[in-house]
Amino acid sequence: MHPAVELHARQDVTDVPSIVRGAVKLGLIESVAVLLFSLASRFLPSGPVETFVLAIILFAGLAAVALLPGLWTRARTIEGIAGAAGMALAAAVVFLLIDVTILQNIGTYTNRWLAVGGGSNWWYHPVWWMAGSFISWMGAWLLANRTARTGQPGASVAFGIAVGCTIIAAVIAVAFGVPGAAWNLPTFGVAFLPGIALATILSGLGSRRP
Repeated sequence: MHPAVELHARQDVTDVPSIVRGAVKLGLIESVAVLLFSLASRFLPSGPVETFVLAIILFAGLAAVALLPGLWTRARTIEGIAGAAGMALAAAVVFLLIDVTILQNIGTYTNRWLAVGGGSNWWYHPVWWMAGSFISWMGAWLLANRTARTGQPGASVAFGIAVGCTIIAAVIAVAFGVPGAAWNLPTFGVAFLPGIALATILSGLGSRRP
């Protein structure tokens, strides 16, 4: 029995029930994160306290989207990596349903959310699908690369590397005057996309794929 359990632990988990369960859980986590972020934006006065609280929520949300799908699929090969991206895409649909039925109707969003999308509540859903899938895809790939190199995914170290690369990307964006780039949370959030991609590339250098 032990060899069978060990074999299962080494295999990517991409069966449909597991992907669906993971998508529902991740969608709920994303919805809670957005709710907390919107409440903090609405009720906290602008300043260091608001920035600190929003930063914690943002970091937690990025960590969840980047790491959980890959951990849940036990990403080792392209099978688990693709499964993690699919899970994130389905989670975006779960979030959309919660967003349009609950979050947009309970008065937590402020005008700042609407202004970014030109007054439309729908601007961020396509972005959410694309960015969420990309982050989970890169995160699962990063975890798979670390597992191939060290035998363990090392989620905390992987996220730390992604954050470090994100900071570098944000500094470069501000230094070179990329439109909209500034020393703020939105810039960090956007910079996480190239940041986690860079971290994934670096993690794959010299590693042997199973």
